[in-house]
Amino acid sequence: MALLLLLHIALLSTLCAADDPYVSYDFKLSYITVSPLGVPQRVIAVNGAFPGPVVNTTTNYNVVINVHNQLDEDLLMTWSGIQMRRNSWQDGVLGTNCPIHPKRNFTYQFQVKDQIGSFIYFPSLNFQRASGGFGPIVINNRKIIAIPFAQPDGDIVVVVGDWYTKTNTALRATLDSGEELGMPDGVLINGKGPYRYNSTLVPDGIEYETINVDPGKTYRFRVHNVGVSTSLNFRIEGHNLLLVETEGRYTMQQNFTSFDIHVGQSYSFLVTMDQNATKDYYIVASARFVNESVWERVTGVAVLHYSNSKGPATGPLPVAPSDIYNRWSAMNQPRAIRQNTTASGARPNPQGSFHYGSINVTDTYVIRSLPLVRIDGKLRATLNGISFVEPNTPIRLADLHNVKGAYKLDFPNKPLDRSPKMDRSIINATYKGFMEVILQNNDTKILSFHMDGYAFFVVGMDFGVWTENSRSIYNKWDTISRCTTEVYPGGWTAVLISLDNVGVWNLRVENLDRWYLGQETYMRIVNPEENGKTEMAPPDNVLYCGALQSLQKESESSAAMPLHCDNSKLLLTLVITVLAFISSFSQNDGHRFRVRSCGAWFFLLGLKSSVFDRFLLDAEGFEALETQSLSLKADGDLLVCLDLYALGVNLLPALGRAVGVF
Repeated sequence: MALLLLLHIALLSTLCAADDPYVSYDFKLSYITVSPLGVPQRVIAVNGAFPGPVVNTTTNYNVVINVHNQLDEDLLMTWSGIQMRRNSWQDGVLGTNCPIHPKRNFTYQFQVKDQIGSFIYFPSLNFQRASGGFGPIVINNRKIIAIPFAQPDGDIVVVVGDWYTKTNTALRATLDSGEELGMPDGVLINGKGPYRYNSTLVPDGIEYETINVDPGKTYRFRVHNVGVSTSLNFRIEGHNLLLVETEGRYTMQQNFTSFDIHVGQSYSFLVTMDQNATKDYYIVASARFVNESVWERVTGVAVLHYSNSKGPATGPLPVAPSDIYNRWSAMNQPRAIRQNTTASGARPNPQGSFHYGSINVTDTYVIRSLPLVRIDGKLRATLNGISFVEPNTPIRLADLHNVKGAYKLDFPNKPLDRSPKMDRSIINATYKGFMEVILQNNDTKILSFHMDGYAFFVVGMDFGVWTENSRSIYNKWDTISRCTTEVYPGGWTAVLISLDNVGVWNLRVENLDRWYLGQETYMRIVNPEENGKTEMAPPDNVLYCGALQSLQKESESSAAMPLHCDNSKLLLTLVITVLAFISSFSQNDGHRFRVRSCGAWFFLLGLKSSVFDRFLLDAEGFEALETQSLSLKADGDLLVCLDLYALGVNLLPALGRAVGVF
């Protein structure tokens, strides 16, 4: 009997091998009224929260997010930094997705394949990020891969960004009228205004953020700049910031007293509570690379409160960096960011095992940004003289349905001596190529460039005009790999990209005003020998628009998984049927009750493993069952229960598929 038991367990171990786990979220985007700067205004909330909730997941997990558009205009959500391996259909920008109309929903489903770290999500249309809808993403290491520092005592998310009291609609209208936005009204920290450190600059009654900590403990601060267009300097009074991670890469650990975080960027710092707590401490995010005497109000202030604090925060704010007129000094900080080559990231192998510096470059693109220009009387922003016009039909859908004229594969690989124009020009990139991209910023403001679908190696940056001789200063050994990089005005940043992710991927300036006015393009990467292994097919719930509008089926919902309410009733019927079978089952009269109860429990546990984890139904009741302990005195009883567990794992899903439940 013992041997049979082992055979049953071995059989179950093969039958019950599951896909990577799922996590699910339901996001309802709606308007709420708040007063973060003392002025009531309409903002975009996620599930009633501003900012939105944390998307918390783990390497290789599948993430399912059902987004409900309760706004009064079209919506798309993008998951900045999530590489969407083989699956640009989930990227959430107009070049890859049709918009979610008001009162409709769309379910995003993607895998965080081989990724760890700190990222953000936000709405990508209609300047909506300026009104909210944003939030953090945390991808945890798998338990088998250790993080390269002691486990922190807590994880603290800090979302910062410049803020206007005007709505995104009003800001859009300002740009459409040919005017620039001007100075923001302030800086928010976790959606709240500044602590009243100055009675002249900060009115009374503003709600501010307080972060509670315990003395002697070390916390991981994940700091994200989700703002419109302002670079911010982040600092905590009296505390060092130990840099450990940026956008999915562990870094060489360095201490900073303050750190510049540009629009769209994310960083992790370890902060040890090593002060004497004679008072609370300021947490500051202030505008960078501006005239600070004019921009003094553009400062966010929160409070770090020790549990043994002896009083409120008082006195002047910690001093910001004073190198505004020393550009090279400011650039030393990003140049100092190095990857930890010996640490494991998402995989067990060290981060430095990919020797990017020894790979031959197959294509070079020099992409130049200029100050705003007028094209056909409209204020526009350009890259290589082209101001991008959003496609009516998503690019990859246009390919699959042979839509002609949806875009042009003629984005120039260097600036051309011609008049600027508005067009739908994208980059025709080569699958498995290794591309060098030079981001030349001839604008007057610092810009953040972001690439969807990839992390790139930031091999060099300097002031002046890039030339081929500039390659001599590239870091070819341990530079950081990330998805968003700063480019200083009058300077350049060089990145290397290994083009192994098939799809259509957005390359944009993350500063919202420049992005809205046309500073973006796409990379189209197609495997000419595609066999279904390097690019996923469009999801079943794909939305159609533009030239393909006629293919769109009218529906109130669009879900990635075909398990709906009616099918749930059918599933319940199947469950009841099998449970009835278990209830009538008996090995012999003496064991009837024990086998029936343990068999039902094991069946439900198997059902949870096969159906509820995968299809994301409410499984709280099953989790409670798992905590029960059963006393089984006979091997025969346990064998029966294991057989019923296999039934829950394998037979019921098969029946469900046969009748079309899933």
